[in-house]
Amino acid sequence: MHIIDKEICIGCGACEGVCPVSAISADENGKYEISDSCIDCGACEGVCPVSAISAN
Repeated sequence: MHIIDKEICIGCGACEGVCPVSAISADENGKYEISDSCIDCGACEGVCPVSAISAN
């Protein structure tokens, strides 16, 4: 499963837009997180402009 480093995340939402299973959503602070429904496809990692997403 991929994870998002909330210290680096800028809240742009690019990752949410490419997730094929809608496993990414914003938290109450506007930072994104990945749920357990992640299929580990890596699409989100490729679009993050600040490299906040990595494989766990």
